[in-house]
Amino acid sequence: MPNETILIDTLALQEAQDSSAIEDIITTEDQLFQGDLISGHFPTAAAKEVHHYAGALKIGLARVREQRFLRFANVLDIQAALEQNRAGLRWLSGTVLKNQQTGAVVYEPPQDPAVIEQLMGNFLEYFHRAEPGDADPLVQMAVLHYQFESIHPFYDGNGRTGRILNLLYLVLHGLLDLPVLYLSRYIVRHKQDYYRGLQSVRAEEAWEGWILFMLKAVEETSRETLTKVQGIRALMQLTKLRLRNELPKIYSQDLLNNLFRYPYTKIEFIERDLGVSRPTATKYLGALEAAGFVRKMKVGRMNFYINEPLFALLSQ
Repeated sequence: MPNETILIDTLALQEAQDSSAIEDIITTEDQLFQGDLISGHFPTAAAKEVHHYAGALKIGLARVREQRFLRFANVLDIQAALEQNRAGLRWLSGTVLKNQQTGAVVYEPPQDPAVIEQLMGNFLEYFHRAEPGDADPLVQMAVLHYQFESIHPFYDGNGRTGRILNLLYLVLHGLLDLPVLYLSRYIVRHKQDYYRGLQSVRAEEAWEGWILFMLKAVEETSRETLTKVQGIRALMQLTKLRLRNELPKIYSQDLLNNLFRYPYTKIEFIERDLGVSRPTATKYLGALEAAGFVRKMKVGRMNFYINEPLFALLSQ
């Protein structure tokens, strides 16, 4: 596996992009990689929301790794990072889910704040359950996702928070090392089937179709993600050999990691990651451009240096 920070800052960011697209928050690959959560610079409002999603995912991953557990307060922190507010659980009645085409009410989630809190307690109990004789963890994940989306505990961000919890569940139970599975990409491709499956369980208890849908999503996206990770690893190795041979005076593992952590890198990123001065960072990027490792592109008043083979691989 490549450096895990590289995968989280590329693949997990793309998962954030696809999960946001389900909620009609649309950003291009270029806009996605031009954003930076640390400096707070984003080319569009949609790109900003996607980066906040990725930040929320990182918060959840850190808690699961530290605690081997996910507390109710942690779920609130994830949703707060995603939405950039502390509205917390719904406490006002009136929330309903409507058909986007007709406006007809298709589902009314629980309205009583005490009931919502009780149901979230039940959700988290099942989230951590791993007893002999239980269903396969992937089946449990499908059940949990239905449960969370049907509780609909927040005013906003329920779908995206629920999809973050899917990945954290798989990490917690040892099915993933990193939350880089493209489950949301499958859901984007089959958006109507996704919503239809959720509603069919609510209306008809059609569990089998829903669980099979989620298992198919895991199967297809697992294969796609493995292929992408292997592609990144091979491209990093090739770039490493070229850097050592063609630019030995500036080569370092930190520089290589920067080029793959940020498909659109810039002077500030080199300064920050390598701990060098601005003139040195400028010199490094100039040498990389001259040798054909990156392509310089001006966006507004900012210069980006694009790792085009990596960008092409990620955009496939």
